[in-house]
Amino acid sequence: MKRRNLLMAGLLPGLGVAQAQPRVVSVGGAVTETVFLLGAQGQLAGVDTTSLFPLDATRLPQVGYARTLSAEGVLALSPQLLLASGEAGPPQVLEQLRRAGVRVEVLDEHHRFDGIVERTRRIGTLCGREREAQQAVAGLQQAWAARPRPPAGASPRVLFVLAHAGGQLRVAGEGTAADAMITLAGARNALAGVSGYKPLTAEAALQAAPDVILCTSQGLEAQGGADGLLRAPGLALTPAGRARRVASMEALLLLGFTPRLPQAVAELTGKLHGRSA
Repeated sequence: MKRRNLLMAGLLPGLGVAQAQPRVVSVGGAVTETVFLLGAQGQLAGVDTTSLFPLDATRLPQVGYARTLSAEGVLALSPQLLLASGEAGPPQVLEQLRRAGVRVEVLDEHHRFDGIVERTRRIGTLCGREREAQQAVAGLQQAWAARPRPPAGASPRVLFVLAHAGGQLRVAGEGTAADAMITLAGARNALAGVSGYKPLTAEAALQAAPDVILCTSQGLEAQGGADGLLRAPGLALTPAGRARRVASMEALLLLGFTPRLPQAVAELTGKLHGRSA
């Protein structure tokens, strides 16, 4: 009887039964965060390792890193639906899952607030949570409209440095999440005219001449704090380096384009313009 009730609720794979609330594997921190926002976490069979918020997401079975999924790891959790960010892959694994009968839905916000709204509505439809999605979208739009605006006329040059322990430092050009966030916070990307991520060189740093150096809090910690980061090629000689203007934010909040985007933009605006968010 219990299994029958779960089947009717759409929480277990059924035998030809239409699933209003399917069993889900979520891949991508922002996707998983949206599932929780809609109250659909009870449908989650598992998540990937980038699903770090809320904390309860980290307690679910994991299927590995978003970019390097294995079909076997996902299928072991018997999902009916895979919700994936645009970074999920590799493509052949997603195709294997489709052939195995798993519905695969790739959701990308394209680094836009409107994209987050669209993704929220889509996940609501796919998870049978349309009403919850409608309420969530209303809350998002209200928070977005109420976010603080940057000071008039201020537009600091910001260089985002992607840092990992033991890895080569890279800087963010156009078409990246960092570039989009810098723009939303009323600042200018110091690496304008360059696409994607490029290795940090002393020449690139000096030419960029940033007023602020931005990185993730995890990356800053990996470099040993501001002192360690400013030992990287050229950074100490930039206007930001000489003034020791180094800002950081938690990686998923800063770059994830999650439902917390209004909060993220407010916080970043405060950091880049020298005031509390």
